[in-house]
Amino acid sequence: MSETSRENLPVVVIGAGPVGLAAAAHLVERGLEPLVLEAGGGPGAAVASWGHVRLFSPWRYDVDAAARRLLTGTGWSEPDPDALPTGRDLVENYLTPLADALGDRVRYDARVTGVARDGADRSRSLGRERRPYLVRYTAGGQVREARASAVIDASGTFGTPNPLGLSGLPAIGEESADGHLSGALPDVLGVDRERFAGRTTLVVGMGHSAANTLLGLVELAHAEPTTRIVWAIRGGSPRRLYGGGSDDELPARGLLGTRLRDAVEAGGVRLLTRVAIERLEPEEQGGVRVLGTARADGVDGALDLRVDTVVNATGFRPDLGMLREVRLDLDPVVEAPRAIAPLIDPNLHSCGTVPAHGETELAHPDDGFYLVGMKSYGRAPTFLLATGYEQVRSVVAALAGDRAAADAVELNLPQTGVCSSDLAFAADADGVVSPAALALADASGGGCCGAPSGPQAVTLGLGAPAEPAQA
Repeated sequence: MSETSRENLPVVVIGAGPVGLAAAAHLVERGLEPLVLEAGGGPGAAVASWGHVRLFSPWRYDVDAAARRLLTGTGWSEPDPDALPTGRDLVENYLTPLADALGDRVRYDARVTGVARDGADRSRSLGRERRPYLVRYTAGGQVREARASAVIDASGTFGTPNPLGLSGLPAIGEESADGHLSGALPDVLGVDRERFAGRTTLVVGMGHSAANTLLGLVELAHAEPTTRIVWAIRGGSPRRLYGGGSDDELPARGLLGTRLRDAVEAGGVRLLTRVAIERLEPEEQGGVRVLGTARADGVDGALDLRVDTVVNATGFRPDLGMLREVRLDLDPVVEAPRAIAPLIDPNLHSCGTVPAHGETELAHPDDGFYLVGMKSYGRAPTFLLATGYEQVRSVVAALAGDRAAADAVELNLPQTGVCSSDLAFAADADGVVSPAALALADASGGGCCGAPSGPQAVTLGLGAPAEPAQA
């Protein structure tokens, strides 16, 4: 079979989220043609699913520079740079206008199912570098293919949550209990209210996603007193999420953690620690039985709960199945590109310490293929939008042959407001934070960044639930 030249082919971008669309904007600016394939029905489909949540970072850090330049000539009105958007704001006021500016370069309901070198499986080396990429996807009920000079995979990890089982495997019966599982960030005060009001919910996890859901459920319980909330964590203490060190050494702590601690101490949330979920058993009369082991009130014993819904907020992992024919160099622990893995490993990394990195660290043995954005972090929960934007700026510069620009990576982050739950909870209905709240965040070291010394696994970017709409 004759080989197809890589020249004059588009760069396929997988995913039309913030980082994928930013990559497309950089490609257009560099004179390269992008083809964006998005599995969802519109731009930022994953972001839209948690549209009720307010980000920790203000607009100035949520808009990519090339995207801003592309939008400037379209009549787009840039939001207040100091306001904190919700996920819905991000989609409606940024991602949708950006996708519109890119036009038919973006295709929706196009789910990528496989990536390979055209005419060469993973084991074939001869002439591999000359071959374009073959991207297979489904659209309109049909299997389609596109050939590309390069592939930028910005598909994220939101669609592949970690299982509830302790060993990285699903708990027995987890698949059959799927109808009783919700995503990590259900809108408990909005569209999902009926599912949780007056019912018993088990929230599993100890990140900001779990805290957001728990606090939403606490608010719901004030209006619906028969609502019951159980919080399960795998560790022995929730202190890391609460914020602060031993003996409350910090003068001010993140409002998210403080509110959650108060709810637990007041009895509004029942806390179980050292939880190992072994089995899920759906019941005929409704609900699901959760079995395993746990510590309650300081005593270790069997776990046997009957709940209506389990909120799986245990984090996410990358979907690598569609990349089986691509030669990747991934770290065996976090499944991120090997060169950046030590910088983001949640066993070692604490908030705000990831240095700038770009194309060199993101490159794989198959040239022209890159994992960017959340997916480039593998299983690490510490991704930040600004990091993804710098990644794609560097990658696209390299694809355009501008080696100097590709290597000149830098990351300018604020001292507060990027990972501060103080700011997300202090914002008003328009996402504006008062000067007093900003000062408080400064005093506390920016919420999660003022955590105890030593490794901390934190989530950057997602913040508090937005204020519920008033009837």
